Amino acid sequence: MPHPLTGGPAPPAPLDTVGLVDQRLGNAGISGSASILEDRDMDPWALPQLKDTSQSWKELSAAGRALRVLVGFLKACGLLGGLYLFICSLDILSSAFQLLSSKVTGDIFKDNMVLSNPLAGLVIGVLVTVLVQSSSTSSSIVVSMVASKLLTVRASVPIIMGVNVGTSFTSTLVSMAQSGDRDEFRRAFGGSAVHGIFNWLTALVLLPLESAAAPLERLSVLILGAASLQPAGHAPDILKVLTRPLTHLIVQLDADVLTGSATGNTTNRSLIKRWCGTREQTTVGNSSHCGAAAGGPCPGKNGSASEEPLPCGHLFTGTALTDLAVGLILLAASLLLLCSCLVLIVKLLNSTLRGRVAQAVRTVINADFPRPFGWLSGYLAILVGAGLTFVLQSSSVFTSAIVPLIGVGVISLERAYPLFLGSNTGTTTTALLAALASPSDRLLSAVQVALIHFFFNLVGILLWYVVPILRLPIPLAKHFGNLTASYRWVAIAYLLLCFLLLPLAAFGLSLAGVAVLAAVGGPLVALVLLVALVTVLQLHRPAWLPHRLRSWAWLPPWLRSLEPWDRLVRCCCPCQACSPSQAASKEAHCYENPQVLASQQL
Repeated sequence: MPHPLTGGPAPPAPLDTVGLVDQRLGNAGISGSASILEDRDMDPWALPQLKDTSQSWKELSAAGRALRVLVGFLKACGLLGGLYLFICSLDILSSAFQLLSSKVTGDIFKDNMVLSNPLAGLVIGVLVTVLVQSSSTSSSIVVSMVASKLLTVRASVPIIMGVNVGTSFTSTLVSMAQSGDRDEFRRAFGGSAVHGIFNWLTALVLLPLESAAAPLERLSVLILGAASLQPAGHAPDILKVLTRPLTHLIVQLDADVLTGSATGNTTNRSLIKRWCGTREQTTVGNSSHCGAAAGGPCPGKNGSASEEPLPCGHLFTGTALTDLAVGLILLAASLLLLCSCLVLIVKLLNSTLRGRVAQAVRTVINADFPRPFGWLSGYLAILVGAGLTFVLQSSSVFTSAIVPLIGVGVISLERAYPLFLGSNTGTTTTALLAALASPSDRLLSAVQVALIHFFFNLVGILLWYVVPILRLPIPLAKHFGNLTASYRWVAIAYLLLCFLLLPLAAFGLSLAGVAVLAAVGGPLVALVLLVALVTVLQLHRPAWLPHRLRSWAWLPPWLRSLEPWDRLVRCCCPCQACSPSQAASKEAHCYENPQVLASQQL
């Protein structure tokens, strides 16, 4: 019988993929088709049912009710305490990275020849933000360089884009704490990846446009021309007020040293703050001992006053250790505290958010307006994310707190996406208020850089959220989440490639010159775009492609499947955390079988 579309012979009946895999793998005792059918019926991205197996309130005695209230109070205290220590550990982690990379950061920002290349500027923004673990610190360095005439506004725009990309590194690192559970890790990593994918897509679209026509710079100039700016007070810093009593007992850093190394004021001073104030000291003596001998007039007849510096009260005051050694100590301690707090928070959330409590929380967070105003729910989430980030004064803290909630199934990925977009916008308003607090001679340049950062995120929302069909970060994040659920090492590869190896490679090619960068990077980018186009056509319009390109069966296994790479990883890491699940092994076997691959859309 001829094929209804092509007119040729009809293709053979599709093979039973699951049955074939079960026969080849020799699975005994469990029907493979039944398990796969159950997986197909269940959406892995649907919010799980957190069932409450405990007794109802009416069935409990008076002592049981009192015990439940006490346990609930202790869990709430544990959640608040774990969240507080988690925020403090992020602050200490940022300090550790700044101690480890302060000199490198200053040297990177000094090379004006490299900063004149837009791609190099983007990469530098990513690397510096990953190194110092603070987008606020990176932005303040850029603002200081622009205000000091060491960097033009046009050259600062790609760096600001890179800063926006680098800030998503922290939330991705936080998602690794939930790698013990397959489904939780799928949701948590997908939630963190949607933030990074949005930033990368926005930067890759706007960077060529900004290099060609500078629309963001022109728009910021128009806004500044229409506004009359006056220096304002400092932005509120609510979160720092809460965490400072603990973090300042551990370490305090001198931010002026880091900024000075980037703006040309090179010093050999340590980044660790040693003196935190002064105290007046009065010395009793005769007036004949002052005057010309003292180098100035006498402050009083019977004594003289001088200022004595007061040492700081943190752990590393007056230490003989180098900044590198202190940074390594703080890095190990902060990562240990961070992982411990995340495990505690996830366990408490899993035990607390059950039954009616979970249903109530989900209803509030994931609720939509009634039709025809359902589309307003996402924009309200954007405003909520911006407002909470403005209150917390840190986008890293907000996004890192959202990721565990996505993992345990409280917030859906579709609702977390606008929250992340609002967080991106909220952190730029904080930078804008901080820029308004700059001195009058630096006010215009500081505000212009902050406005460019704000417009960058606003244009990103217009590109990747306003039109529902263009919300590409969500399906891409789900794809990465499914990969990491099957192969956990993909998460580490994603971190290394997106935030370290690929930026370093692009930075090295930028140093070699624009011609070398175009000769090497151009064909690679064209190849990636071609593969993406063919893959999309294979899924949606296979008849448009030649017969050979309708599947990747003709490629060697290591180019079409992650299973060969997974075997290599398992040779280096023979632990259960690195091993794929049974379903992943079946899928990998299908990809390795050209007959199955040609007959089925996997």
